[in-house]
Amino acid sequence: MRVVIVGCGRVGGQLASMLSSEGHHVAIIDRDPRAFRRLSKTFSGQAIEGVAFDLSVLESAGIRQADAFATVTSGDNTNYVLAALARSRFNVPRVVARIYDPVRADIYRRLGVPTISSTVWGANRLRELLTYFGLTSVLTIANGELQIYEAEIGPLLAGHLVQELTVPEEIQVVDIVRGGTAFLPTPLTPLENHDFVHVAAVSHATSKLEQMLGLA
Repeated sequence: MRVVIVGCGRVGGQLASMLSSEGHHVAIIDRDPRAFRRLSKTFSGQAIEGVAFDLSVLESAGIRQADAFATVTSGDNTNYVLAALARSRFNVPRVVARIYDPVRADIYRRLGVPTISSTVWGANRLRELLTYFGLTSVLTIANGELQIYEAEIGPLLAGHLVQELTVPEEIQVVDIVRGGTAFLPTPLTPLENHDFVHVAAVSHATSKLEQMLGLA
C-alpha cells in the first residue's frame, strides 16, 4: 500500500515508521527537516521537506498513486483542508485527519472527512483505566463510541447462553476463547467456566455489560 503522511511529529513519525516496517511504501512530508529525526533508523520511505499545500510537494510524495493519506499536523484547520483536498482533488481512497478539538472533529466528520480526535480518545481511555475494574478494553473504535472488551466467564454465568449477553444495538459477543482456541459463537452457544469472551459494546452500555457479567 502507498501511504502519504503530512506531519512528522510524534504521531506522524511513529505512524510512518510502523507502516514502513510492515512493508508499505510511505512518503512523509514536513516543513522542518529536523522533524525527520523522529523516524526510525529502519525507515525506508521518502522524507520530503516542504509545505503540503504546495501541490508539487504532494505530487512528489506520490499522492496521485496513493492508497491512503493521513494528515497529523498540529493544526486542525490545516488537517481538515488537506484531507478534503486529498479526497476531492486526488481521489485518495482512504483519508483520515487528526483533529484536537472534539467539536470540530464532529463537524468535519459530518462533512465527510474521517477524523480522529486524540482528545476524545484519550479522555475515554483514561476514564476506562480509572473506573472500569472488571473489564479489559482491548480495542477502541473511532473516538471511543464502540469498545471491544475481554472478560472471563465465572461460575455464575457458566451454562448460560450467549444470547443472554446480547442487547440489540448495544452489546454483542464477538468471539469466545475456550481452552486456547477461539471460535465464533451462535446466540445459543452455552458459556463455560473460564471462557474468555470478547464483547463489543457502545460507550453508554458499559455499566449494563458489567451488570450482565456480574461485575457490578
